[in-house]
Amino acid sequence: MRDGLCREHPEVSCFPALGESSEPARAVCQRRLARDACCLAYALEHDERHGVWGGLSARERTALRRLRRAS
Repeated sequence: MRDGLCREHPEVSCFPALGESSEPARAVCQRRLARDACCLAYALEHDERHGVWGGLSARERTALRRLRRAS
């Protein structure tokens, strides 16, 4: 996370307010090729329930956790 592109873009909120678009944060995350090995893994391991982590919303991370448990 220390090397994440999000740190280079302080104008982009990775924790958008309710009703605010998460697309700017997702766009920054999508440019990082190894996103799975960075903050997304951290968010999944620590059950982060708010914000955009590794380009995924809390709802998308919950779905991903369920898929991983099922397989």
